[in-house]
Amino acid sequence: MKTKAVRLYGENDLRLDEFELPPMKDDEILAKVFSDSICMSSHKLASQGAKHKRVRHDLSKTQPIIGHEFCGTIEQVGAKWKDKYKAGNKFAIQTALNYPDENGEATLWAPGYSYEYIGGSAAYVIIPKEVMEMNCLLDYNGENYYMGSLSEPVSCIVGAFHAQYHTKAGSYVHSMGIAQGGSMALLAGVGPMGLGAIDYAIHNPRKPSLLVVTDIDDSRLSRAAQLLTAKDAEKNGVKLIYVNTKNLADPVDHLKSINGGKLYDDVFVFAPLKPVLEMGDRLLGRDGCLNFFAGPVNPAFSAEFNFYNVHYESHHIVGTSGGNTDDMKESLEMMAKGELNPGFMITHIGGLNTAPETTINLDKIPGGKKLIYTHKKLDLTAIDDFTEKGKNDPFYAKLAEICARHQGLWNTEAEKYLLDNAPEI
Repeated sequence: MKTKAVRLYGENDLRLDEFELPPMKDDEILAKVFSDSICMSSHKLASQGAKHKRVRHDLSKTQPIIGHEFCGTIEQVGAKWKDKYKAGNKFAIQTALNYPDENGEATLWAPGYSYEYIGGSAAYVIIPKEVMEMNCLLDYNGENYYMGSLSEPVSCIVGAFHAQYHTKAGSYVHSMGIAQGGSMALLAGVGPMGLGAIDYAIHNPRKPSLLVVTDIDDSRLSRAAQLLTAKDAEKNGVKLIYVNTKNLADPVDHLKSINGGKLYDDVFVFAPLKPVLEMGDRLLGRDGCLNFFAGPVNPAFSAEFNFYNVHYESHHIVGTSGGNTDDMKESLEMMAKGELNPGFMITHIGGLNTAPETTINLDKIPGGKKLIYTHKKLDLTAIDDFTEKGKNDPFYAKLAEICARHQGLWNTEAEKYLLDNAPEI
């Protein structure tokens, strides 16, 4: 059968192609992709082309399909997997396969980077045996597709929380996870991933008693405070406080005062900026754990860190780049139960026709997540612009009306309307 997909040809050379998929093998699965959330990692892939570590082919001969935050339905199951997977079921994919090579070493190959016939920016894909063998084809029982696409970025947040660790004096045992009932600071924490971290911190079983979220932009902080309220946090046993640190003479002293003059158990840094990272270091209390969540583009990025406190105050630092399969399963389960709502991450909606340009220019487009519906032909449009665009287009007027009933957020009702009424590509 034919598919349409965005493929990588070289540095900043992405093309929307239509081509024939090969016949599905007995150890493969044919699937229909509905949604793909564009990740900054795909932007990096586009900018680096063949230099990217996950690209394994000669791009002049073989072009991989891009996109790795996708959700869809299983269309046809190869004989080998008949007892495990069923046609019609929704799925998400953990793309960090870590598939072993002939020497047993984990490879970097991943859907959305390394495969000719699978990636998120596609209408139909063939899921290779490696995905199933590594148990990375995951059931998703939600009523929409966009949350399935967001399960990958949410799993990065879940993994970061699980990667935190603390110790007790005289013991070498690392107690994994954030400090239960402790104090937590999320620095530069109201971007898309920061919002997800606030949501998870409030609603997962292991939570802080105090959660302080900082930024330097009042409008972003105001939006975060409206979406993730102090009242809801309080219902879940968390005291949530938003702080603009831009004009504070001593941000560290101010944040300490919020915590009764004490430093913090867990600090997350959501911007790869030297001053923010160094402020995070200064906020750590005894046995404090700093998570450098933000991925810098500059491979030489560095900052000062107080190693006196590493030695005498048991400070430690961790960094995570993605979540594992268990993290993604947890994300999918919590979203399906309504315990997490990552819809606030999404700020733009588009069709597959916009995926190449959007991926290449992602760093220049303001806002949060850009969600692509892969069977549709639509301009990339900010949700905030639906009303204006709806003055001349009843399709966008209806989307604006639906989103207005859901705090201005993308939602299941809007997705269903789009899938039923948007033009096919």
